[in-house]
Amino acid sequence: MRLSKTMGTLAIVMAMLAALSTAAVATHDDVISDVIQPSDIGIDLELVADGFTTPLWAINAPGDSRRVFVVDQVGKIWAIKVAPAPNVPDRHLLLDVGAEGLGLLVELGAFGPGTFDERGLLGLAFHPNYTTNGRFYTYSSEPVNGPADFSTMPDGVEAHHQSVIREWRVPNPRNPSSTAAPNSRVLMRVDEPQFNHNAGALVFGPDGHLYIAIGDGGNADDQGDGHAVGGNGQDLSDGNVLGKILRINPTGKNSANGKYGIPADNPFVGSEGADEIFAYGFRNPFRMSFTGQTLIAADVGQNDIEEVDVVVSGGNYGWPVKEGTFLFEMNGDDPGFTTVDSPGVPVGMIDPIAQYDHDEGISIAGGFTY
Repeated sequence: MRLSKTMGTLAIVMAMLAALSTAAVATHDDVISDVIQPSDIGIDLELVADGFTTPLWAINAPGDSRRVFVVDQVGKIWAIKVAPAPNVPDRHLLLDVGAEGLGLLVELGAFGPGTFDERGLLGLAFHPNYTTNGRFYTYSSEPVNGPADFSTMPDGVEAHHQSVIREWRVPNPRNPSSTAAPNSRVLMRVDEPQFNHNAGALVFGPDGHLYIAIGDGGNADDQGDGHAVGGNGQDLSDGNVLGKILRINPTGKNSANGKYGIPADNPFVGSEGADEIFAYGFRNPFRMSFTGQTLIAADVGQNDIEEVDVVVSGGNYGWPVKEGTFLFEMNGDDPGFTTVDSPGVPVGMIDPIAQYDHDEGISIAGGFTY
């Protein structure tokens, strides 16, 4: 593992586990000779709740420290009581968009029922004013249902599925037994070329805006149908939001579809690139979170490098030109792998603050920072 000098005293706690966003299992040389040293920091685990299928995310709603809301990939959002509170149920289903509920999701199982999948209910964020407006937002993988707001698909080629951002409302958010109303408002639809690399993180920043992490669209090497020449991660065509982190005002109306707002200080407003883009050059930034004013994202690598990035407005994080600090070979004698370590080069690409290779671990799941 290698830590950037710019990391300072920031301690990062990341789950270096086999995540939903699994990296490829091909082998390569040990590209980072440094090893992750054992730590004297101990972590105790305590069972809070069980009975989920694939729990992917857990957060509090603003103003509610009594409960944790758990996102299950199959489509359910559970409210779990974690602190003593009278008249609060131990476990409560807030929403089900899966097969047992509203039926909005694609059929899960990329290679048949019960098999691995990167799609599903992937993200959840509560509006900062949730206690008064009852609004929350989800990121879901759904069948193609009409024109997308953003698409990279060639003429005559249908998308594999769509990533959909929806707004939901709880009629009485102060009532711990309330459930979401069954109707929702779609903010945006994004065509996905392949089943994988969907990303899925949703977080509200301290600025009150909603940040959305979207993967490069799938496949290996950021290539194939629905991928730009040179990769979606680097493509700033107006219709391409794949491999990007977006920033929107979910209650505004000045977007092209009129369903959300575009902050005036977004870095690509009025220039090349979709107005929604905050940063680009990502492969699959599955999870991200704010620590103070700083946005930190974990970007899942392909065959060699997993990385942690400090995300800034207008930043280019390299993929698929780079994987971590290493140059990446999209086409050549060794496709899909890194070549040489190249920190700071090409100029204009931002290197991670921490990275490790697959000799040390596999997919980085990401999470919260402390």
